[in-house]
Amino acid sequence: MPETGSLPKSVLIIRLSAIGDVIMASGLIPALRKAYPNARIAWLTESANADLLRRNPRLDRVYLWPRSRWRQLRRERRYCEFAREVFDLIRTLQAEDFDWVIDLQGLLKSGVWAWLSGGRRRIGLGSREGSQFLMSEVIDRRVDDPRIGKEYRKLAETLTGRNDTFALDIAVSEDDRKEARGVLESAGVNGEYAVICPFTTRPQKHWFDERWAQLAARLAGKNRLTVVMLGGPSDTVRAEIIADQTPGLINLAGRTSLGQCAAIIEKAKLLTGVDTGLTHLGIALGVPTVALFGSTRPYWDTGRATARVLYEPLECSPCRRRPTCGGTFDCMRAHTVESVLAAIGTLEGPRTQGRMT
Repeated sequence: MPETGSLPKSVLIIRLSAIGDVIMASGLIPALRKAYPNARIAWLTESANADLLRRNPRLDRVYLWPRSRWRQLRRERRYCEFAREVFDLIRTLQAEDFDWVIDLQGLLKSGVWAWLSGGRRRIGLGSREGSQFLMSEVIDRRVDDPRIGKEYRKLAETLTGRNDTFALDIAVSEDDRKEARGVLESAGVNGEYAVICPFTTRPQKHWFDERWAQLAARLAGKNRLTVVMLGGPSDTVRAEIIADQTPGLINLAGRTSLGQCAAIIEKAKLLTGVDTGLTHLGIALGVPTVALFGSTRPYWDTGRATARVLYEPLECSPCRRRPTCGGTFDCMRAHTVESVLAAIGTLEGPRTQGRMT
């Protein structure tokens, strides 16, 4: 723990993207709040991630980087408007007079914002791309830890001197809960339901469409659960392919906001997903979750009896962005419908007891 005279009165966390990393980094919020209860704690993120943070009572403020809007302004050559909005955000951040600015992303784009904020102590997590030269200090993000959010846990312990206060911290708003109920009711979902999250950024991280269809059919049949599929606007084409193979599947991909997704997941009986933000969100919200990992394995200890990772390591795994299998994705093929159902049966918690087999 830092000396009393160096305790921060104001802290800015910077994690601009992506959804999954914002969720895993959210454990810093309670860690910092417990260590520095009187400090103002704020977060700067992309507008697309606002729903994950803006209702959190342990954050004093959420600042938004409107990346998409600024790209559009430049594309339309509205340079004066663009410059005005950029300088407005810079002035707003500098007016907070932050003692600490913590750059969790460690990239040039996040490092520039850390520097522009005017924070007196700028702490970078694994800073690279030149951002390390904009920091007061850089903390190595490499850590041998099987737990979810491992690098953020390491940083929390470094900054607070405690290793028992890190816990994923996503708050769902009442407005999103109300809107989510309306979405579900409009789709014909009135009872218990399971959620599947098949979509992620790279094909080597995907499971197979026919297996999603088989899993949904088994959950709907034996377990008598309505199955709801969630995803973003870019996932709609593949979502339709899966839905066409799965009678009764409720396809909500691209039809909800991120906040509504969180509210739908929060009340689910079960979530099954790949290495994607919505799967991490299920774990953060305490939903019984099975995560299917292959070419990536960001963690294998979820920290919860209600969540489990399935991972079958091969000689080539995890290959991350450079698969060598020629597109067969054998690491994901190792996950069968039966093995997923067996994992579901091992989950603990009142939502799964006596039903998930």
